[in-house]
Amino acid sequence: MSKQPLTITQLVPNSDPPTPDTGKRFKVQINPAEFTHSREIRYNKRRTQGQNRNRMRFSAVEPDSISFSLVLDGTGAVGGEGPVVEVVTQLEQLCRIVYNYDSSAHEPNHVQVAWGTLIFNGRLQSFSTQYTLFKPSGAPLRAHCEMSFMGFASNSQANLEANRSSPDLSHSVLVVDGDTLPLLCLRIYGDARYYPEVAAFNGLREFRRLPAGLRLHFPPLS
Repeated sequence: MSKQPLTITQLVPNSDPPTPDTGKRFKVQINPAEFTHSREIRYNKRRTQGQNRNRMRFSAVEPDSISFSLVLDGTGAVGGEGPVVEVVTQLEQLCRIVYNYDSSAHEPNHVQVAWGTLIFNGRLQSFSTQYTLFKPSGAPLRAHCEMSFMGFASNSQANLEANRSSPDLSHSVLVVDGDTLPLLCLRIYGDARYYPEVAAFNGLREFRRLPAGLRLHFPPLS
């Protein structure tokens, strides 16, 4: 069975769902020995006066991230198709896919990292290169690249995954002790300044003190 190399492919700008541009792809010579896939959930840790313990209310799901190390080899010792490619040239090819600024989109490229069961859409977060072997002239013969990518979701994917957490959808919230309207707006919309609109929508005259058990409705953002 032939080896399947890890590939990093540039995505077609503004494509929804994300569409790989197969003409702009980097295939690694040596697959990573390991990679890390990180997930993070953020909670609201703010305490109210007199509260003994923090209830750790859910705030948001952070984007996934992955990280791995690549080896770029220009010695010819690593088997592969075609002639030996200089390490500097390989780095330029890789940077064109993951790092270089897209002047038309005014941002770095979105890419897809694919290897085995991993299909990850994201953008480069960090990229460091350590050179470990050199020609007598000083030109690098081998490099280790540490890379990390932050995930993203297209609009269609986000709408499916976010469900009730999306500011494009209506929310129904049962008030508990310690809740304030600005705090609820911050939790749902990501911005506390929407509280006057929410107060008007719910017919509230007093928003500073919300009685526990009150049912509030948070409309979609206009």
